[in-house]
Amino acid sequence: MHTRITAAVLAAALTPLALTLSAPAAHAATAAAPYDFNGDGRTDLAIGAPGATVAGQARAGAVSVVYGSASGPKTATRTLLTQNTAGMPGAAEADDAFGTALASADLNTDGYADLLVGTPGEDGSDTNDGTVTVVWGSASGLSGARSLFSFFSTDYDRYGQALAAGDLDDDGDVDVAVGSTGPVTLSLVNGPITRTSASNGGSGSRNDWWSSSYGVKYLSSGDVTGDGHPRVVLHGRTAHNGDAATALADMEISNYTDWLRNLPAGYVSAVGDIDGDGHADIAVGNDRETSADPAGAKGGKVTVVYGGPDGRDPDRAPLVLTQDTAGVPGAAETGDRFGSGVSLGDVDGDGYADLAVGAAGENAAAGAVTVLRGSASGLTTKGATSYSQNTAGVPGGSEKGDRFGERVTLTDHTGDGRADLSVSAPGENAGDGAVWCLRSTATGPTAAGATTFGPTTTGISTTGTPGYGTALTS
Repeated sequence: MHTRITAAVLAAALTPLALTLSAPAAHAATAAAPYDFNGDGRTDLAIGAPGATVAGQARAGAVSVVYGSASGPKTATRTLLTQNTAGMPGAAEADDAFGTALASADLNTDGYADLLVGTPGEDGSDTNDGTVTVVWGSASGLSGARSLFSFFSTDYDRYGQALAAGDLDDDGDVDVAVGSTGPVTLSLVNGPITRTSASNGGSGSRNDWWSSSYGVKYLSSGDVTGDGHPRVVLHGRTAHNGDAATALADMEISNYTDWLRNLPAGYVSAVGDIDGDGHADIAVGNDRETSADPAGAKGGKVTVVYGGPDGRDPDRAPLVLTQDTAGVPGAAETGDRFGSGVSLGDVDGDGYADLAVGAAGENAAAGAVTVLRGSASGLTTKGATSYSQNTAGVPGGSEKGDRFGERVTLTDHTGDGRADLSVSAPGENAGDGAVWCLRSTATGPTAAGATTFGPTTTGISTTGTPGYGTALTS
């Protein structure tokens, strides 16, 4: 069902940024998969710590990138990024919150994925103007950076609080969608975007339906219609009552906020083909109680919307999951926050995307993660598994306030064709945060040989509360 929203769309072509970075060496390869920064066929793990102290600047923010290997993410091969890193635009300042949002695509199609980092607290033309940094992939990993074009700095704040990338306008070039607050809540930066490219234009959308003070807070994208062109899932709040709102947008349409399809309301989402029909499906996480959000549920919920040729499949009812759903481990309890994080990936190599769901509030916010399987008939609870820090083989121990499962990701770090499970707990060790990695086998993620590491391992200060894992490879 179409939902029409009054919108004014702004188009712009601005003066290009002045850059001193040299063009990359030629690399004869097809475009790399997202987050494969060194082009080795393994997905790398990017970890945002927007609360990190950098050179004495509280909450300046940092990002760790741990490169994949045959055994999973390998902390011995890593890159630390801050706004003080050589070649990065800007400088680390208090409350910049570098690393609040992450996204990846091979922007310049050189065979190496590039990293996008949102810094919504950066001061520019006004306080909290926000910025997005592009860090370039290469055979040796991430190196060199530039700022992403920012067209409407007087019309938004917190630019970069949400990010997505892909050929969003279906013209053959990779674009970037950016969430912000203010009159303009969603921007599209047109590709191609290279180390030295001038602006190729962009657009921004303002409307009076979305809450301008909250803005677009989270973005995901994928080929929901099966036509090879990714659509964007955006999360915000409504202006009239502040309730959560989620919608599917086609950014090929110039007035993309005048064409939105309602989705079940939530705060995070993931896109992937659960049933193998060629249409990506959408998992929407809403971890709120009904007292905090009318669309929530006791203990939180996840709603799976199946994709079809025109967006959501009208012939299939959405699947609503809570911890009271038959076959889902545990029980729905107030404050569990089931749906705090969601990710879709094929953990067992059977061709169907599986779903990881974080419940960061489980057991007094110690946290837990559930993995459910995809199949030809859709998502099933048969064989569902649950993991926490008390699971045999998982390092550490569940403690109040850890928030294990705040963010989850299913992606192939080993290159064996199966998506591995990575989990963040930003509350671990009184707000230091940590990440766990569980390798997948033919039967799914296994706790055997699971590894964990925190900010210190990857060069981030534990002064203050860095919140390591607040953002994670999506």
